[in-house]
Amino acid sequence: MANSATASLLCTAAFLLSAWSASGGALNVKDFGAIADGRSDAAGAVLAAWAAACFSDGVTAVLVPAGNFLVGPVALRGPCKGPMTFRLEGTVKAPADPAAFSDEYWISFESIDQLTVNGGGTFDGQGATAWSRGGCTGASKCRIPPVSVRFSFVKWATIDGISSIDSKFFHILISDSEHVTAQFLTVTSPADSPNTDGVHITRSSDITVAHSTVRSGDDCVSVGPGAAGLLVVNVTCGPGHGISEDVKNITVKNCTVQGTQNGVRIKTWRSNYASSAYNITFEDVVVKDAANPIIIDQYYCPHLSCNDQPPSRVSISSVNFWNIRGTSATKTAVNLMCSSANPCRDVDLRDVDIYYEAGNKPVCKFSNVNPISSGIMQPACSPSHA
Repeated sequence: MANSATASLLCTAAFLLSAWSASGGALNVKDFGAIADGRSDAAGAVLAAWAAACFSDGVTAVLVPAGNFLVGPVALRGPCKGPMTFRLEGTVKAPADPAAFSDEYWISFESIDQLTVNGGGTFDGQGATAWSRGGCTGASKCRIPPVSVRFSFVKWATIDGISSIDSKFFHILISDSEHVTAQFLTVTSPADSPNTDGVHITRSSDITVAHSTVRSGDDCVSVGPGAAGLLVVNVTCGPGHGISEDVKNITVKNCTVQGTQNGVRIKTWRSNYASSAYNITFEDVVVKDAANPIIIDQYYCPHLSCNDQPPSRVSISSVNFWNIRGTSATKTAVNLMCSSANPCRDVDLRDVDIYYEAGNKPVCKFSNVNPISSGIMQPACSPSHA
């Protein structure tokens, strides 16, 4: 019996070594049974390859090679013995039917230190069926569609050079994580696909989104409660809703926002919940044909059920809009709608140069805030111009 067990163990080790050698230092999901036909579910193979690499003393990478792989919902969990790489060179496709998902994600990376996701491949969320249901907007009984790729409780992670298309809900969600860089991403879904935020960040710190292009049906980059220390730089947005923030210590810099509903936006919901959003800077941003180039909206209400809620109690302060330039699709280029329950403080507009596409002069509107303006100001934005 001992000899048989030893032989089995040696065979397994030899198999893993063969898979590692053939894949240039990574475990190839094909060696674990994945078939690149776009029909056979490869979730089990992906999970098996991940487990083998995660618990290995030497191999710390999983390879999804060129080809089309159908992959059902899968959670790739740590902690692992060493740094992990998920190298996606092909295309992984989600099940098209939202009913195939019992959890809030399609592919989830969880509890991993030192994670890299790269390879130039594509996550295809096949979201059209979910979009036709409206993404649960305003519905009281509706299962929210799954996020395409979730990073939860990860530290020191790099998401580099991958594409995400046609997500059912958010394309990429970063939650409860630290020290994450997402760069050279290409995110695409139709302009009318609901709730398909490109990158959503919540309860996380030290997060960078850089050198990326996001064309989605909702926010390009959005930030939820508990996020701090965020840098968004050299990101091109549009179509979609632009860049939205509502937390602290955020910098958005050197970005282009084109053909979106919003350019740069801070939004808070009507609610009795008291919190704060501060130290937020938008700098060197080009807006092209945005309906709301610069907007603070503390009366955000995407559906009728929140209209009877009290004014927002979120305190917004120390907000900078510096060197924002371009064109507006509407006459109101700057719209600062702060809460009557908690007026905004220290809102600084410097070198804002926005023109109305129709050829008329744009206007600045504001309430419950006294903005500070300096440098080039088009439109003029001071109490005397309210």
